[in-house]
Amino acid sequence: MNPALVLRCAGRPVARYVTEPELSADHAPRPYLHPVTTLAGVRVTELLPADHPHHLGAGLAVADVAGHNFWGGRTFVRDRGPTVLDNHGVQRHDGFVRRDPGGFAQVLSWTAADRVLLREHRTVAVAALTGPAWALDVAFSLTNVSGADLSVGSPATNGRPGAAYGGFFWRAPKEAAAPAVFSADAIGEEAVHGACSDWVALAGAGWTLVFAGATERTRRDPWFVRAAEYPGVGSSLAPDRRLTVEAGGSVVRRVVTVVADGRLGRSEAAALVREAVTA
Repeated sequence: MNPALVLRCAGRPVARYVTEPELSADHAPRPYLHPVTTLAGVRVTELLPADHPHHLGAGLAVADVAGHNFWGGRTFVRDRGPTVLDNHGVQRHDGFVRRDPGGFAQVLSWTAADRVLLREHRTVAVAALTGPAWALDVAFSLTNVSGADLSVGSPATNGRPGAAYGGFFWRAPKEAAAPAVFSADAIGEEAVHGACSDWVALAGAGWTLVFAGATERTRRDPWFVRAAEYPGVGSSLAPDRRLTVEAGGSVVRRVVTVVADGRLGRSEAAALVREAVTA
């Protein structure tokens, strides 16, 4: 097993990246970032929480790639609901192209039923920002190497409204009170969930996370947001209809997350996002 990579910002350890976790198949084993902390050391990710034991810190997870579950846990089946299936895939770490305390470039194989469906090139970088904040920049390219078209779905496309998760996902710690949720133009979980806002923020007890979909506007995914049930934010590759990835084709995305100490206001969050996406 490869040792975990520790990422540092301003000389401080801020994230630990696990490439080959020892997890059972029903967790859809995959690399993840945990713990991720603020510069003051406040932990802002959660691993294997009791409410959703397949949530693994921050990383990539997709519930339906041609019927294979790369998210973990039960699979939502139309007219049946959440169902236990033997359909879990694995994101296999093939190697680092580059790695240092400031980030890395990695190659992975998304494998299911003894076939490689997707080859991923993932880059992760950290950058210092103004004040007690730093940025985690995650970019990925998923290329269909299966030899045939692949259909990517979500629980929403399979019949569960409001559950279009799949892509980048960050599970935050559950605290006594639900975190505040806001974006550039909306406040509250219901208003922000499913929107294609430039950025979305979660503000907890002594920390704020601001997520920016830093791709071209025409390719920015809607946000998947949870606060009351559990705190988490992700992107939605397949929000209302399945996404077809042609043989040899690629899906490219980038999400930049501001990790800040304290509870930011809207103007502070917006300023740090502008700095982060150009850092």
